[in-house]
Amino acid sequence: MRLGVLDIGSNTVHLLVADVRPGGRPQATTSKRTVLRLMRYLQEDGSISAEGVDALVSAVSEARAVAERENVAELLATATSAVREATNGADVIARIEEALGQDLQVLGGESEARFTFLAVRRWFGWSAGQILLFDIGGGSLEIAAGADELPDVASSVPLGAGRMTVEFLSQDPPGEEAVEVLRAHARETLAPVVAAMAGQPRSDHVVGSSKAIRSLAKLAGYPVPGWSGSERMLLPRGALGSWIPRLSRLPASARQELPGITADRAFQIVAGAVVLHTAMTLLDIDELEVSPWALREGVLLRYIESLSWSAPAV
Repeated sequence: MRLGVLDIGSNTVHLLVADVRPGGRPQATTSKRTVLRLMRYLQEDGSISAEGVDALVSAVSEARAVAERENVAELLATATSAVREATNGADVIARIEEALGQDLQVLGGESEARFTFLAVRRWFGWSAGQILLFDIGGGSLEIAAGADELPDVASSVPLGAGRMTVEFLSQDPPGEEAVEVLRAHARETLAPVVAAMAGQPRSDHVVGSSKAIRSLAKLAGYPVPGWSGSERMLLPRGALGSWIPRLSRLPASARQELPGITADRAFQIVAGAVVLHTAMTLLDIDELEVSPWALREGVLLRYIESLSWSAPAV
């Protein structure tokens, strides 16, 4: 069976197509990304501008066309913080659903964290024990912790890389003074999350998922051998912190020339680095491991579980 997951996020509209079978690992066949950076289209009243809505609808229509060409049997369409929090969100959702020809599932922040945690748990397996997860999107940061498939604690805070860039680091380059203002804001915003995590056992694995964290790991991290000859990336807090002053002094055009920093991430990677480093510091995390699976895979896995598979005829 061929399924598609359409993730309408704050930074991209991303379609993942995968073949699935009972008891098997999903096999990705197609990945289609359109970079939007919806935070650029937010107006003073919190609405997404007409230009932004048109760009969003165009990207969704392209994704639907790809899904049809790929013979997707079921398209699971989700939207996260940018659409969820826009003051004209209801109108935007209606436009998206019209372009899709189906309903759109708008995820709350904790639901985002839970879907992503499920994907990470499946990737690392039960033997990973207690997991602490960080996931940075364009609009929000999700943090979750637990030893099962669903986290015991899941939080979402409005510290996404795109949102923080627009609010605190809009100058290019932003400079170290602006970085310190953002760092103080992140500490204040994260205080309730840190308190909620205080009762959790010490983590056996600290994991980061999302394109921003993968980019930062390629920049400041290092690879180590993984399972079956694969390679996994680790990101030390110290190395990440040492990069932040340099990143803050470089213009986006220069940042995109650095290892792991693509053109579409160059503008907001400084904010992502500051937020992640602050969260790791407050939670006393020295190093995290990068997961290749995140929200889209979590949505896919949960849907597969909901299907009632029939035994083959004998």
